[in-house]
Parts: sequence; C-alpha cells; structure tokens
Amino acid sequence: MQKLLQLVHPTAAATLPALAVVALVFLATARGPAFLGAHRSAVVSRSSGSWRPRVETTSAAGGAVARRVAKGCDIFRGEWVPDDGEDAAGAAPYYTNLSCPLIQEHQNCMKYGRPDRGFLRWRWRPDGCELPRFDAAAFLGAVRNTSLAFVGDSIARNHMQSLMCLLSKVAYPKDISKTSHPDFRTLHYESHNFTLAIFWSPFLVRANQSDHGDRLWHLHLDEPDRAWVAGITGFDRVILSAANWFNRPSVFHEAGRVVGCHNCQVPGVPELSREHSLRMAFRTVLHSLSSDAVGFNGTVIVRTLSPTSHFEGGEWNKGGDCRRTRPYAANETRMAGLDLNFHTVQVEEFARAKAAAEAAGRAMRLVLMDTTTAMLLRPDGHPSRYGHWPHEKVTLYNDCVHWCLPGPIDVWNEMLLQMLLPDAM
Repeated sequence: MQKLLQLVHPTAAATLPALAVVALVFLATARGPAFLGAHRSAVVSRSSGSWRPRVETTSAAGGAVARRVAKGCDIFRGEWVPDDGEDAAGAAPYYTNLSCPLIQEHQNCMKYGRPDRGFLRWRWRPDGCELPRFDAAAFLGAVRNTSLAFVGDSIARNHMQSLMCLLSKVAYPKDISKTSHPDFRTLHYESHNFTLAIFWSPFLVRANQSDHGDRLWHLHLDEPDRAWVAGITGFDRVILSAANWFNRPSVFHEAGRVVGCHNCQVPGVPELSREHSLRMAFRTVLHSLSSDAVGFNGTVIVRTLSPTSHFEGGEWNKGGDCRRTRPYAANETRMAGLDLNFHTVQVEEFARAKAAAEAAGRAMRLVLMDTTTAMLLRPDGHPSRYGHWPHEKVTLYNDCVHWCLPGPIDVWNEMLLQMLLPDAM
C-alpha cells in the first residue's frame, strides 16, 4: 500500500505525459500544457479487487462480464462506508499519480503533498444494494464501437480525466483531434473503436466576455453554444453538465435584447437570479438537442451539479478552505442554499425536456445522472491547497470545487458503467 501511495518527485513527473485542462478554481481560470501527450502502449489490467454481495452479472459487448447492481436499486442514494479492501491498510485506489500520467496538475493531490490518504478508503454504497468497483475491461466492452462526449466546464474535464485514468489499466487513447485548440479534444481507443471527446462550454449557451473594465459575461440564454452543438451530432452519448460559472457577474440576453443580469450593477438592467440563467440555459440546450435542426439521435446524460458549499472558515476568495479528512455521514448534512436551488433547476428542466421529447416521439433519449447527493457528503475529497507546490507564486485560491485524482469523483464512473450496461438506460 505504501508503495502505491508514494509521491512522484517533480523531476520525474516532468517526464510523464500531461493531460492539461482549463482549470476552473471556482472563479479563477488557469491553463496548462497540451491536453494529451504521447502515451505508452496499452497495459493489461490487474484485478480490481474483491466483489461485494448483492450484485448481478451481465455480458458487455465484446464478451467482458460486468458486475451490476440489483434491479430496481437507485445508485444515486446511499452513504459512504469504509472500503476495507483485501488488507488491513484499506483498499488501494484504482490508480495513483505514479500509475496514471493523465492527471491535471491542479487535481494531482498526491504529487503536491496532501498528507492524508484516508479520503481514498471510502466507497459509495447505495441504499439496499452494492455498487461494484469499476471494471475497465467491462467499461470498454460496453462502449465498443460507440462514442461519448463530455460537454461543460472544468468539472466535466475532471470527470473525463478520472475515466481516462480508470481505463489506463487496459488501454491508452490516440489523440485524433482535428484542431489544436486545447479546449476541444477527440481521443480514440483503437482496441475497442471507442471515441471520447471533450467540448469546453461552461455555460452551454453562447457566451462572451467583455474586453473592457467590467469583464462581464454576456449570456445568450436562447442560443446554444455552436462550438459544441455542431460537434456532437454524430455521437452516441453526450454528458452535459454546468453550474459553477453561472455564479459570475453576467448580463442575460434573449431574442437579441438584454432581459436582466446577475450582479452586473448596470443602471437600468433588472437583477435576475443565477437560477434563472441556469434554468433558461438548460431549457434551451435540451430543447435544441431534441429538435430536427440539430439532428442528435443519441442519449443525453444530464449530470447534476458538483457541490460548491464545501468552503469553511470563509468564502472562496476570503480564506475559505476544505480541510476535512473524512466524509459526512448521511445524517450530518443536507442539500441547501445555492446547491439545492441549482439542483432543483436541473432536475426540473431534465423532467420537462424528457416529457416533451417522449410526447413528440423524438429519437433522442434523456437520462439523469444525479451525483450531487453523493458528492455533498465528500468535503474531504477536494485539492484544497494541494494543487501546487507551497513555494510557487500562483494566484489560486484553495480549491474546494474540483476533486482530487484519485478521489471520490471516481465513483461517477462506477455509476456511469452501471448506466451503460444493457437495459440500464
């Protein structure tokens, strides 16, 4: 266990391929080097550990046998329990910064000296069933000859990085991007003919930032962001997510005119809520995806927000931090405030869009990936100050929004695998 959890020396880490992303540290943005460097060849997966009771098996495409949850189990409601694994020291993580060279720097908590490892020794247990550990071979079997796109902000990239590290036990992808833009990458797992892509769109709708003093964002709430809509037409599955960037001071546009703003302080412009802009953005993009104009006939997975409420001792820009070392118990906290409001908006707009698509007989399918409750219980899983060296002169706040890799966010891909299995969606 100690060997698996050792840190990579910075000189050694520099030789590893980098997976750099545009890192949103709440309201700050940082850029890194190229998204995907050259990778070593595919490696054979080792055992993922012992399986727990009350699971079923199913054959994924390509013959891999996947463990699956019992029928009728809601994998999004439950609690975090100790992951004892096969030895007394606790279960090892799926990967480390030694075994996966694809971790973006700001979430590379092991490399940058996070002293505790207890946050890696918990597993998500849904109410009434067990969630199997991630199986890279089964996942690749389930997505053989298909494509999956992530659309959103840096939390979407955090999610995709987690998936790529989990899959690195079996295979590494080839970068087949048609652009050099770091925000839009397309990767291909040749062994399974599986295409994976990332589209940067933190508001999902068309947005631009003023280039003068106020630096306000202008959100066109009735216009999908063509930067990603045009690119996902031929994809089989798309995971949509957005929330954090709606906290920024913004002016709202609809039908070519200003209808309001959030914290813009512009005379004569009415103040509207962040919830309004989030609601209208989701309504616009979900309606557009189901329209004939876009022509998307795949599955849209709407992932609910990652909590923003884990700052303690101050706000995000006033010394707030997240230094806890263990999860909350299910009865220790509850969703409230902005987390609750944003979550409610997303669930309501998902239900609205799903009902409309079904009534119209649209080919597009809508599925909800409701990860918020599970992640609300994990204030211990963030990078905090461990996304850079202490002596570095950087202008980053304590990061209580993104997730350490490895870390609790890996459960999103355990959940995603269950959602991809036959008859699951």
